[in-house]
Amino acid sequence: MQTGKVSDEQLALLSQGGDETATEQLLKRYKNVVLSVARRFFLSGGETEDLVQEGMCGLYSAIEGYSEGKSAFSSYAARCIRNRIIDAVKSTRGARHSALNNFLPIVEVGEELYPSAENPEDELIKRENRREFLQKISKTLSSFEFKVTVMYMDGLTMAEISSSTGKPAKSIDNALQRAKKKLSALL
Repeated sequence: MQTGKVSDEQLALLSQGGDETATEQLLKRYKNVVLSVARRFFLSGGETEDLVQEGMCGLYSAIEGYSEGKSAFSSYAARCIRNRIIDAVKSTRGARHSALNNFLPIVEVGEELYPSAENPEDELIKRENRREFLQKISKTLSSFEFKVTVMYMDGLTMAEISSSTGKPAKSIDNALQRAKKKLSALL
């Protein structure tokens, strides 16, 4: 099979059917995406390579979990990679990993440093406000509630969140409802 002309979506479906060449091709195509996402997170006391490995696991999960027609594979893969990295950072809670608990996305996935014609200072303020908000709610919500809430805020549907997390839609809905109650009390 000549994989250079095959779309990512087709490769994902071939990979799900057991085609190892398709899997390898997708892993090669998205390696730079994984590196890019991993570099956008700062882990005090951690290694970027650890985040790259987690991102590659997220990519592999995206290949296995992709459903044709719901979204573009590239969008789904980027979300799975980012979520896996965030999960890895958040799972290191505890005294032993206290330095890892204060992760900061340096630049959000898919954003340029100055993505629009707006004043760069305004863009920086917006990003800083979002970062502060996410840090604040991450302390209030459970890891799963935080993940689901961020995905929901980013515009994903319940079905997409369910597919990305591997959890039933009812679990997603319950997590969002718990998060809304906690956040309304917080804010």
